[in-house]
Amino acid sequence: QVKLVESGGGLVQAGGSLRLSCAAPGRTVSGFTMGWFRQAPGKEREFVSAISWSGARTFYANSVRGRFTISRDNAKNTVYLQMNSRKSEDTAVYYCARSPYSGQVEAKDYDCWGQGTQVTVSS
Repeated sequence: QVKLVESGGGLVQAGGSLRLSCAAPGRTVSGFTMGWFRQAPGKEREFVSAISWSGARTFYANSVRGRFTISRDNAKNTVYLQMNSRKSEDTAVYYCARSPYSGQVEAKDYDCWGQGTQVTVSS
């Protein structure tokens, strides 16, 4: 079973930046679509961003487009989420996930998830 490990979460002031990382120690993420999701307290998990296996295609939720950037380094088996211009509504636990499908994949089609990393934006 592939294990995904998120890191980089923490407390950031509104307007600040933070970069999350998602690693698959000892495994490869190349060949898979990788995505980021988040879940705020009392809310359902929502899609944030995804990137194709080659990195050529990226997808963003409307709420983060223009502020967040997803990228990947297959040689390092790592996916990143650069978050700029943070807003208080970005406060959530962020999860990375892996999917064997291409395109804008629904959450149900991601077959491996990390444990999540907490991101808190203070106003």
